[in-house]
Amino acid sequence: MLQKKQPITEQETLLKLSALCARAEHSSGEMLEKMRRWQLPDDARERVLDRLIDEQFVDDERFARLFVREKIRFDHWGRRKIEQALYLKGVDSNISRRVLDEVDDEAYVAELKKLLATKRRSVKAENDYELRQKLTKYALGRGFGYEVIRRCIDGADELLGD
Repeated sequence: MLQKKQPITEQETLLKLSALCARAEHSSGEMLEKMRRWQLPDDARERVLDRLIDEQFVDDERFARLFVREKIRFDHWGRRKIEQALYLKGVDSNISRRVLDEVDDEAYVAELKKLLATKRRSVKAENDYELRQKLTKYALGRGFGYEVIRRCIDGADELLGD
């Protein structure tokens, strides 16, 4: 006969989540979602989250800065895709907007140029127009804005040359 699982206590939750946050950055939204799945009561969730924030295990701004830096540098994501991912992780839009506004425009454009140059090597196109369309569609899918894409493609003859 299967035994029914004992509900997790508030203290056990605090210990588990603080250990989790000690290993890697997590957002308050992620912590709330874990506690919801563990079926912790609403009032207990709030107390645990407040304690995690007070003890600096959870800091949404710190999380957002790290997340943005990693997604631009390693995953080559654009602003829109990052913004959406932060929203899904429960980061307040004011925090995500502020952190994204701090991103150096030159570094952001440089990442897009590298991404487009890499993609260019594998794109088959009949002419420059088709090549521009394919590269633009690819960059849009990665979350970059149309204006920054146009700036990179229009100013890069090496992308269009064979």
